[in-house]
Order: sequence, then structure tokens, then C-alpha cells
Amino acid sequence: MIQRSEVEAVQQRWGEGIVHIGAASAWEESYARAQTLARELYKWDEPAVLFAPTKAAQIPFRRTFEGAVSYFVGNNPSFPEDKGFALLRCASVRFENLDIVCHGDVATAMGHYFFGQADGTELKVEYSFVYVRDASGALKIQLHHSALPFDVLAGSGD
Repeated sequence: MIQRSEVEAVQQRWGEGIVHIGAASAWEESYARAQTLARELYKWDEPAVLFAPTKAAQIPFRRTFEGAVSYFVGNNPSFPEDKGFALLRCASVRFENLDIVCHGDVATAMGHYFFGQADGTELKVEYSFVYVRDASGALKIQLHHSALPFDVLAGSGD
């Protein structure tokens, strides 16, 4: 059975990976780091990953490794709207889980993650992730969905 602590460890690694991508000194280095994060933390074998990144409208769902990496670092003609979310140089990423539900070999987490900015502010994003084990037993992300809170999208939230 998947344990809550395992999910929290993958969340920690994911957040550290986003910070690490943005801290690279050149795009090529960010690209290599994004590939590593996507390869190590997402389950790309069958069934494929379901990936719905926060700021994607033209191609809002990604089912491929290439699509996920493009979202993180951009510069991919197949995904022209991608500007490189992880290139924003976040100072930190922290998860605030509403809950983590572990049910056998599947765990679901939902809540907010906060992307710390250099000026001390945080960008709050809603997320839902599903975690499963790969063939080697490592915990991987199977579903990644994130969105800006409605009040951010609507303006005042009234």
C-alpha cells in the first residue's frame, strides 16, 4: 500500500525539481533538468500520464514526455504557447494538501501548491495528482492537473 509519507516525498522532490530547473544558467541546462524531473517522477509507460498543466489553453492536455517537458521549459514548436513555466525561477515550492487518500496501489492528493517568488510573494495554484507505482516499485505521478484559482481568473472573485 502506498503511504502518505511516500506521496509527500515525491511532492518534495517535484518542488525541488521545479526550483532546480529555474536555477539553471542556460536553457539547455534547464531542458536537461526538466527531462530528468519528467523521467524520474512521472509514469510514462502504459497507461500513459494524464497531464493538464496550469497555463495551457491551445493544447491543455499532454499525454507525452515531450509535451510535459515543453510545458516546463518551452521552446518547442509543437507547443507554441509554452513559455517555460519552470523558467520563472521560483525560490521555493510548497504543497498544502487538502488531503492525501491512499487506497492500495493508488494515492490521490489534492490541494494547493505555492510557488515562492524572489520578492517573497507566492503564486497559489490548485492541483490534483494521482500516484501509482512503476514496475520497479517507485512511486510516480500518473495524473497531474493544476489550475489557477477562480478568483485569480475572474479578477475580484465577486
